[in-house]
Amino acid sequence: MVHQQAALLRPETLLEQFKANGVTHIVTIPDSETNYLYELMAEQSWLDIIPTCREGETMAISLGLLVGGKVPVCLIQNTGMLESGDSIRGMALDAGFPMVLVVGYRGWTRHGVTPDTVAKYTEPFLHAFGINYYLVEQDDDADRITLAFEEAKATNRPVAVLVGDEYHGFNR
Repeated sequence: MVHQQAALLRPETLLEQFKANGVTHIVTIPDSETNYLYELMAEQSWLDIIPTCREGETMAISLGLLVGGKVPVCLIQNTGMLESGDSIRGMALDAGFPMVLVVGYRGWTRHGVTPDTVAKYTEPFLHAFGINYYLVEQDDDADRITLAFEEAKATNRPVAVLVGDEYHGFNR
């Protein structure tokens, strides 16, 4: 019996999408789950990383960058997104700028088994805030990232990219 390795979303693919969409800054909280992605981002001369202490700060910093003509991405986890509700409301929704949130979908599985309750609340949270989202699980889904950028620009609203593999391909 041949056992195939599950398809993953490679960090290189995410970087390719960022570059193709003109991203200039990643505003994030460095963590162990995205360590390899962080290292790759740090090697890119075209990309600046702005570390924060809390996910809610990523919205305000990204808004400032957007006002300054830059193209930031908020790279956060769903746990921090839930905690950032007021920042999302005030800095992302009310400001009327095309912000892309790349959100690690902790606890999510394609089989519906959600051992971490944060997965159960992630999509209802986005629905409550009226934020559209695209699920990205593997490299074949990467074009959804461009769709998120296009929608954010067309609507001047935040759009989320939910990374459904919990960054399994982002560790080395």
